[in-house]
Amino acid sequence: MKSPILPERPLLISPTLAATIGLEEAVMLQTMADLIEYREKVSYDEKALDWIKVSYADLQRILPFWEPDDIKRIHASLQSLGMLRVELAEPGDEIYLAINDQVHPKTNKTDTPARTPASKQAPVSKAVSSGNASLIPLDWEPDQNWIRLCKQHSIPEDFIHKLVPEFVSYWRDRGQSRFSWGNAFYKHVLKEWRNEQTRRGAHELASTMSEDWFPSPDAVGILENSGINLSFIEDAVPEFVLYWRERGVVHGAWNTKFIEHIRRQWAKFSASFGRDDTPRVIPDDWHPSVDCYEILQLAEIDEEWAKGRVPEFVMYWKDSQQVKSSWNTVFLQFIKQEWARQLKQLETAEIANAENQSIAGSSQQRVKEKFQQIADRSWAE
Repeated sequence: MKSPILPERPLLISPTLAATIGLEEAVMLQTMADLIEYREKVSYDEKALDWIKVSYADLQRILPFWEPDDIKRIHASLQSLGMLRVELAEPGDEIYLAINDQVHPKTNKTDTPARTPASKQAPVSKAVSSGNASLIPLDWEPDQNWIRLCKQHSIPEDFIHKLVPEFVSYWRDRGQSRFSWGNAFYKHVLKEWRNEQTRRGAHELASTMSEDWFPSPDAVGILENSGINLSFIEDAVPEFVLYWRERGVVHGAWNTKFIEHIRRQWAKFSASFGRDDTPRVIPDDWHPSVDCYEILQLAEIDEEWAKGRVPEFVMYWKDSQQVKSSWNTVFLQFIKQEWARQLKQLETAEIANAENQSIAGSSQQRVKEKFQQIADRSWAE
């Protein structure tokens, strides 16, 4: 089926194989099998295997959804399973590839899998060497091959061994069979190590307040950009340090806590001097201040008329849910605009009325003159 969203040949994998060795490994193994089938074979090492020569740049183009490090990692996993042979070529970017048919025969017969002679088998876990999926043994231990792969990620060996009892107990309780318990353990160790690093990072960041603590330049910059005076910030540091040192609290973000503290203190400081410029929604019972009406009187705006517009003003801004730093200022602008609009309307109405009166007067004058012409009897005198 051709489709604009399917411009390329899709990758096909075996669900059973993916469940056995892992999805990434199954995708890689199938891709390598297709590559070996269609590429020119080369002579290398064991003549019984089909070898090809390919570069990592070619593999990156074939598998664009993986980074080069991911490709090498999955190659290493398949090598550990004994399913893939990867050997470096010259130059270093090129490699020789071959699928180990002795571990995974092309006949796809899983009942009597072919065995590689002991001298040529790759060192893999007991579950892999059996050739069949099996339950995890009670005394299962990862072999050195898997431990080596884990240590390549800078994972301590004692951390790896501590995970074994829990891993064995979990999978024995589930009663699930796997082709490679070493591969499953390897992925489990990587996941647990990432979690451990996250926990360690959070713990290392957390600390008690030190005597010489001072906010970072970034924190000070954020506060200054908010319009807070630098002297106010610096003066608040000793009190902040003393407060948290006495409590012995462990915290991982003292800068964030300091920013929150300073913002609250600055708001209180500004409010105490009548400079509270924190934006807020308009209250239900809001009314203009006395100073506001005094300013309106200076502008010769009727106070009673302005008071009558307050409910409309409050309702409008309540519905809009906007925040303002000073509702008195907004109200003054509103009243001045409305007052100017009303004066304009009155002026327009007066002009129109004067014009109407002028038109009416002129009409009456013409009628009077016409009547006088009709009633004129001077000609008879």
